[in-house]
Amino acid sequence: MTPESHSLTGTDDPSLGPPPGCPAHGKGPGGVRRLYGPEAEDLGAVYEKLRAEHGTVAPALLHEDVPIWVVLGHSENMHMVRTPSQYTRDTRLWTAKQDGTIKPDHPLSPHITWQPICCHAEGDEHLRLRGAVTGAMSTIDHRGIRRHINRATQHLVNQFCEEGRADLVSQFAEHLPMMVMCEILGMPDEYNDRIVQAARDMPTGTETAIASNAYIMDVLMRLTARRRAAPKDDFTSHLINHPARLTDEEVGQHLRVVLIVAYESTANLLANVLRVVFTDPGFRAQLNGGQMTVPQAVEQSLWDEPPFSTILGYFAKQETELGGQRIRKGDGLILGIAPGNVDPLVRPDLKANMQGNRSHLAFSGGPHECPGQDIGRAIADVGVDALLTRLPDIHLACAEDELRWRASISNRHLVELPARFAPKPQQDVKARPAHQVPSQRPSNWQVGRPQPQTAAPEPAAPVAAPTSAPAPTPEPAPRPGVFRRIQRWWRGN
Repeated sequence: MTPESHSLTGTDDPSLGPPPGCPAHGKGPGGVRRLYGPEAEDLGAVYEKLRAEHGTVAPALLHEDVPIWVVLGHSENMHMVRTPSQYTRDTRLWTAKQDGTIKPDHPLSPHITWQPICCHAEGDEHLRLRGAVTGAMSTIDHRGIRRHINRATQHLVNQFCEEGRADLVSQFAEHLPMMVMCEILGMPDEYNDRIVQAARDMPTGTETAIASNAYIMDVLMRLTARRRAAPKDDFTSHLINHPARLTDEEVGQHLRVVLIVAYESTANLLANVLRVVFTDPGFRAQLNGGQMTVPQAVEQSLWDEPPFSTILGYFAKQETELGGQRIRKGDGLILGIAPGNVDPLVRPDLKANMQGNRSHLAFSGGPHECPGQDIGRAIADVGVDALLTRLPDIHLACAEDELRWRASISNRHLVELPARFAPKPQQDVKARPAHQVPSQRPSNWQVGRPQPQTAAPEPAAPVAAPTSAPAPTPEPAPRPGVFRRIQRWWRGN
């Protein structure tokens, strides 16, 4: 198929599609592959077929056979996101929206409906809105947040540590990001199971997604009103008070974007990292042996299993060419994060170690690169490390092939991640000990291997009542070594 023979703005004859039950039912009009339906349950395989058939940019069909280009090449994706003169995220320019091909009730409407937010803006308006978001993020106390992540992790582990088993998706990965984001936004009291479930449900396009969105927007608009009246030192207050002077509606909409994107991506990232630790012997051995740190493990996961596999979408502002394909003005394109990360030109050997390489597409790039990626990394780094330190013998409680996934065009995430470990007592997470996270793991730390129990420290002696004679001045404790102090600083203690 030549580029000219497939026009994403043309009108193909629907009768050309294969009848139901045909082996080619995964293809639509003109033989173009569908990104939905039974044949697209494994989108990774579909992307590789498209790469073999068309190269780095391939024609495809969204739900209801809406035409779209899928960008599969790493350099082609980077060119698209870094060239705002040719490509925009303003969905109003999409020909399929303008000519009515996409109906108001299209299953992907929540993803493609234009909103007055920085994600869809460009030019001066993008600079104004994006500047407010990044300005508010610059006020976040990253060391304080890392301490909060550790306390939140300990709180979650306390809820299942005595049982000796847990589902690390529903009991950990789906909760930790929301606990942290509620703290950052300034609404820790709003954290509960309902907001977690609403955040999980909202992007799915289910019948309840609209109600979930309404609930979250109600929470965020009430927060906006409170902070407008009485500002505090939190992200929401700084967003409101930024010189860009966002309206309440703009504040609420951007809070939703920050909350949902950060939550969904980090929940997936946590589950993916833990799954690989449990199921990949080589990965686990590098962690156990010290050849890989948890931050490096997180970065490897961002290459192999990015939290968002695609982003919909970008739109051509003019007729252009990309990856040898003729792109017409108004054509829509999908940012192919997952297929771009496995582009043979940048990763000829998918088993090669990618430690220290942050050129993956997990956080996009260009003007719309994720501004909160460091927060997501911190949640994964500290959360995974604290969990493995607290439960050093934790291991997968089922066969790897029994794990189930829920997939969509935007991502795929684990349904559950059952784990077992030796029961442990709860810890007091309200106290503020000198070391929120141990300075280093014991030398015999192993994932999936039980550890010897150490004796609990003796309780401190009661403080004696003051007497007339002054107590002798205790000798100062020796100052920690440089390495230990650096570790404390890195962990936010």
